[in-house]
Amino acid sequence: MRETAIHQQCEPEGKLHEECGVFGMYDLDGKDVAAPIYYGLFALQHRGQESCGIAVSDTNGPKGKVLSHKGMGLVNEVFVDGALEKLKGDIGVGHVRYSTAGASTRENAQPLVLNYVKGTLGLAHNGNLINANELRHELEYSGAIFQTTIDTEVIAYHIARERINSKNVEEAVVKAMKKIRGAYSLVVMSPRKLIGARDPFGFKPLCIGKRDNAYIITSETCALETLGAEYIRDVEPGEVVAITKDGISSDKSMCIPKEQHARCIFEYIYFARPDSHIDGVSVYGSRIKAGRFLALDSPVEADLVVGVPESGNAAALGYSLQSGIPYGSAFVKNSYVGRTFIKPKQSNRESSVKIKLNVLREAVAGKRVIMIDDSIVRGTTSDRIVRMLREAGATEVHMRVSSPPFLWPCYFGTDVPARDQLIAYNRSVEEIRRIIGADSLGYLRLERLREMVDGLPVCTGCFTGKYPMEPPKEDIRGEYDA
Repeated sequence: MRETAIHQQCEPEGKLHEECGVFGMYDLDGKDVAAPIYYGLFALQHRGQESCGIAVSDTNGPKGKVLSHKGMGLVNEVFVDGALEKLKGDIGVGHVRYSTAGASTRENAQPLVLNYVKGTLGLAHNGNLINANELRHELEYSGAIFQTTIDTEVIAYHIARERINSKNVEEAVVKAMKKIRGAYSLVVMSPRKLIGARDPFGFKPLCIGKRDNAYIITSETCALETLGAEYIRDVEPGEVVAITKDGISSDKSMCIPKEQHARCIFEYIYFARPDSHIDGVSVYGSRIKAGRFLALDSPVEADLVVGVPESGNAAALGYSLQSGIPYGSAFVKNSYVGRTFIKPKQSNRESSVKIKLNVLREAVAGKRVIMIDDSIVRGTTSDRIVRMLREAGATEVHMRVSSPPFLWPCYFGTDVPARDQLIAYNRSVEEIRRIIGADSLGYLRLERLREMVDGLPVCTGCFTGKYPMEPPKEDIRGEYDA
């Protein structure tokens, strides 16, 4: 694993990152879908800011013709100079990407478009395969030539190969799912169908919506609401859905018992937009609950509760509602700093926090402050924010974290780094408190996670080391990512 690349890439923010957002649309009335996909990707921009793309096709036109445009940067940076107007077609897929390590190149931007004997495939993927290496080598030794270093291409190859001996694309997707292992939510465009697939554990979210006579498959419900689309339902873990002129069909042959599901808890804690619902559970409501649990389990006397923007805000409000301590704003966030800004050198890392975040001196001066954040990864950002609050005149700074301590890496699409880079590894809570300089420190209790999401089964691997499937023997994260 290229640890250096991960360290350099996510250290300035000190935050975890999701890998991708996917969006697919099929307008049964034949209207162009590029513009609504564009706005859908805008709504998913928080899931990835490194690259993006859209691929479209005309279901009434030539079978092999796919028009696509992709590039590095934010959605509004990539689709300029009339690029969107050139994408004519009534079916399409879109993607926003964040990579966990290296490989941040235009070649790895999605969607991927494949031409093969049965026509074309356009594919966008959110997640991470744990057997990508062996599948890739197997394909290479049978003559496959790869254009990218992402495991999405491995999935695309397997679907294309299986399609040759399958009666339709959705059957090929199911057969490919029997070979791939890990986390994935997929949207696949074939010449006449839009297909959505979710891994059997349900790590990554995927839902179905409808606007007028157009169907949508996307990562989050907030993208549906942006377009004024009606939410129909979530794609179930293990389910493959196909949208055709005849409506929606479903294959649940890859589904597993619900108690074995393992949704990524960080969708609810941090990744997803607060106005989204995932598998029927409100993301905002989950964060409010996390804050309430922190107030119940780690109470402390204080004058003010504040959240580290943005994901800490709802948990801070929950803490305030439960404790009765006033909720307030202590930070001003610079909304114009994206992942594309030029990052400072190592010697100037300090300023990278202040570029993004400033403290409202008037709000905290002379007060005992409870500061809520969603996680502590390495601790470098936490100690700077604690120091900033003290410099602004806070008399006490008590930190509460709306997740348990990270003790293990993640192999399923979240860039939790190797154990020796995690501040909680081999340290007690008291030792961490001293390192970040807080007056007290409290984490969300592990047993609260399922309560937080109304009893849905979740993955706790990064906290417990108990993964829903056997992790790879070697750390392959960042080598072939999505």
